[in-house]
Amino acid sequence: MSSKLRFKVVGEAFAKRPLDVPIPTERPSDFFGKYVFNKQKMYKYLPKKTYDRMCDVMDNGTPLDSALANEIAAGMKKWAMELGVTHVTHWFQPLTDTTAEKHDGFVEHDGKGGMIEEFEGKSLMQQEPDASSFPSGGIRSTFEARGYSAWDPTSPVFVMGDTLMIPTVFISYTGEALDYKTPLLKALNAVDKAATDVCLYFYPNVKRVKANLGWEQEYFLVDEGLFGARPDLLLTGRTLMGHSSAKDQQMDDHYFGSIPERVSAFMKDLEIQALELGIPCKTRHNEVAPNQFELAPIYEECNLAIDHNMLIMGLMKKIARKHGFRCLLHEKPFAGVNGSGKHNNWSLITDTGVLLHSPGKTPIDNLRFVTFIVESLMAVHKHNGLLKASIMSATNAHRLGANEAPPAIVSSFLGKQLSDLLNHLEATEEDELINLSGKHGMKLDIPSIPEIMVDNTDRNRTSPFAFTGNRFEFRAVGAGANCASAMIALNTAMAEALVNFKKRVDALIEKGENKDTAILKILRNDIKACKNIRFDGNGYSNEWEIEAAKRGLDVEKSCPIIFDRYLDPESIEMFETMNVMTEMELKARNEIKWETYTKTIQIEARIFGDMAINHIIPIATRYQSSLTDNVHKLREIFGEEAMELSDENIKLIREISMRTKNITSKVQKMVDARKIANRIECQRERAIAYHDTVAPYLEDIRYDIDKLEMVIDDEIWPLPKYRELLFIR
Repeated sequence: MSSKLRFKVVGEAFAKRPLDVPIPTERPSDFFGKYVFNKQKMYKYLPKKTYDRMCDVMDNGTPLDSALANEIAAGMKKWAMELGVTHVTHWFQPLTDTTAEKHDGFVEHDGKGGMIEEFEGKSLMQQEPDASSFPSGGIRSTFEARGYSAWDPTSPVFVMGDTLMIPTVFISYTGEALDYKTPLLKALNAVDKAATDVCLYFYPNVKRVKANLGWEQEYFLVDEGLFGARPDLLLTGRTLMGHSSAKDQQMDDHYFGSIPERVSAFMKDLEIQALELGIPCKTRHNEVAPNQFELAPIYEECNLAIDHNMLIMGLMKKIARKHGFRCLLHEKPFAGVNGSGKHNNWSLITDTGVLLHSPGKTPIDNLRFVTFIVESLMAVHKHNGLLKASIMSATNAHRLGANEAPPAIVSSFLGKQLSDLLNHLEATEEDELINLSGKHGMKLDIPSIPEIMVDNTDRNRTSPFAFTGNRFEFRAVGAGANCASAMIALNTAMAEALVNFKKRVDALIEKGENKDTAILKILRNDIKACKNIRFDGNGYSNEWEIEAAKRGLDVEKSCPIIFDRYLDPESIEMFETMNVMTEMELKARNEIKWETYTKTIQIEARIFGDMAINHIIPIATRYQSSLTDNVHKLREIFGEEAMELSDENIKLIREISMRTKNITSKVQKMVDARKIANRIECQRERAIAYHDTVAPYLEDIRYDIDKLEMVIDDEIWPLPKYRELLFIR
């Protein structure tokens, strides 16, 4: 069976799978959170006093003792066993951008030769997973295995299959964070305290401030049969070679188009299971590139939103296979078409319901609004390099700067109205009331179309950190990343900016200044100080890169060097002062980042070399041999006349010879460069060597392979092509 026939048969087998997904007879609101031990379940399964104390723990951060944990575990076990649960696991987020779990059964000896189902508070609160095999950046040696996971009661326990899943932090035996959640919770605590202190200037009754997050998850789907025929997709998540399809996204006909029937069935299945796990899915649509789609929930508290995003990524991969697909979360699985990101919509909200980044109806509301806008800009301005480092990876580096993603330069778009307001405040020395309009009406001259409410800003898709009416959208986060990395950096930077703001305002008040006058004076200074971070133009232009460098913004493009921003003195000082991470933890995380970068490029280079030498070269030489045989036969039949008849074949023979020679030579050079880099002991220097001397060969060799794809017989080409991969049938 030929390659093409094999791809066709496998693809059709998956295409014929049943599309029907059982539709719940209830409304989504009836089964939302079905498998979550939320407050509704707590109220039912816990004694009233236990319920009240647990709510106090969740809402106010009250310490949780072992006696309370035992009472909660008893109610939790009863609920879980009614759902058929037999195991429990602590579910945590190690420094791998994935999740981890170790399942233990509800099994203990009963002392009489039998067993009982047991689950106590100690198992709920703490577990001891092996810490030696997770990345630690040198914090733990291989022989030092002990680590601890501890329950995070602010994120609800849930059930998947037969297992009770307990969201936890993960720390080393000596107390250092080995996960994303631990520093995230510390960053959220820091911004809560700092923002609450500033809010008291405006609203004396505010007691807490929460960070909200709404993520927008982009992804690709490909037929599983075709996926399995691509070693590069299977092992790296992206196509390392492949000529662009004659038609891909240039007609803009996929974006917001009708969702394919098979994809719709997948989305329906995904949404049902997500809603049952309490993930508030709201939006689904076709994205720009063929086979690219997006899912987005209603915003939630930041910690919970990140847990839900990690959950949804796992669900997407599992459910996709059920429907004959593979879900690709790599930021750039296909060259020449849009990659996938995960826009992070971030905002702050008080316990009294005030959105701090939203304009208000009174002068005091708007002074608060301008304060939080300007201090957000101060945070981004001071730490623009760190924020870029927080979203950078070997995979996201392919996407950033392309025409569907923000550039690898962090700037902030505000829109004309807000920019004009800040410019006006900067220019005037008078204390004046701040008046802002929210949405305003725009009438169209079409009788049947109602008045459209227009936001106070336009959108700028080239801005990595854009203000969008009542929140900032951090657009540069990669599709496969853990949002916590970006949210740790952003919330910590915001906390630092607010602490610094309050310190300066209080100093003026102590000197006798009126509170509002003091706030306006500091805001004017800060508007001037962070002006360089504001950019409302085209972030894709070459002119902006030059201008950004003149403004002192971080324009570095090398991924391993960008990671250095975590170890800048101002970054270390910020994380330590805000009690989020220590210098040792930051250094350890950078060791992991450099090692992960190296391994990613190393794996790609090894797979690429194998595919080039063992898949492409043999097919190219086989086709070249058939062309040579054709030329010989033409000469035998037509003699001298065959020279003209075989001219095109001779050109192809020469082109194939030239390109196979290039490929073979460059693959060997890439292997040699990898061997040299592997001898470098320093993780940072090794990562830089892989970036500078190994990674460039991937694109260089690809050029010749993609050219061969266009001249070699389609019937014998060994890999599914883009035109097959990118269009679901």
